[in-house]
Amino acid sequence: MAQQHEEKKQSWRSSIFELAYLLLIVFCIRTFFFGLYQVPTGSMETTMLVGERFFADKLSYNFRKPRYGEIIAFNSPEFKYSSNPLMQLFQRYVWGPDNWTKRVIGIPGDTIRGVIENGKPVIYRNEIKLDEPYLNKYPLICVSRQTRAAIEQEIQEMAQGYKLDQAAVEHYIEQRLRQDILPPRSYDSSVAFDKQPFYDIDSKRVIRNDQGNPVLIIPGTPVEPRKKGAPSPDEFSITLGPDQYWCMGDNRLGSHDCRFFGPVKEQEIHGRIIFLIWSIDSNESWWIVDLIKHPINFWQRVRWSRFFQILH
Repeated sequence: MAQQHEEKKQSWRSSIFELAYLLLIVFCIRTFFFGLYQVPTGSMETTMLVGERFFADKLSYNFRKPRYGEIIAFNSPEFKYSSNPLMQLFQRYVWGPDNWTKRVIGIPGDTIRGVIENGKPVIYRNEIKLDEPYLNKYPLICVSRQTRAAIEQEIQEMAQGYKLDQAAVEHYIEQRLRQDILPPRSYDSSVAFDKQPFYDIDSKRVIRNDQGNPVLIIPGTPVEPRKKGAPSPDEFSITLGPDQYWCMGDNRLGSHDCRFFGPVKEQEIHGRIIFLIWSIDSNESWWIVDLIKHPINFWQRVRWSRFFQILH
């Protein structure tokens, strides 16, 4: 009996050691060799779309530096690390900042200058104007979380209690539509709403102007300044230090990038995005969750034509 009990204890110890060994191997592979990433924002449209999963090479940057035009993954430059060295290691390699993805525009020593020429933002690298064929060429469409009809019903019910006149009702409806607006998404104006190649767009939730036309953000226009009287974020000039990289999204009108937070430090870069594995129009971190929530239209939102592509 005692012998059997001891054998069970040894079996448990062996299982625990095997599991720990396996987790250590997985951790090393994912930290130093390759990683899998999901796109959470539209900053790299239409090269990368929200809901897509990508394979990243982490090994190469142990032997060479990032190069022009490469799409890289890096830790959020806005994350506040702990002052404790051990906790900082944990945050950097186990659980900490979000992963961001942008394209390398400038490397250490470069002077990067953003200017607006003939009403369009352009980039100069070491006084040479860049040709950027990867930039998003599609307009961005503004969509509300709720349909206009649902918002109108809610406001009308509120108006009865507060005895609001029709002008006030219309004002609150427009205000709610703009408060409920989602991040703008790429939109192909040559295709019907139900045939869009990038995202499922409900025509009933599209924000429209007084003429009834969709509100669009046109590509090739400058980003509006965040403060009145300030220059556009597209106007800047910076010379990069020995460990600094200038990175920008392909979707310049919908990208929070170095124009807003400054250069990315080399130590924050941890991989090169090279291969698109699969694509679905979803914000869920796990596709199985989306399938459970939306079993009827899940497969309709899978972008089959974008599977298994090498990124450029």
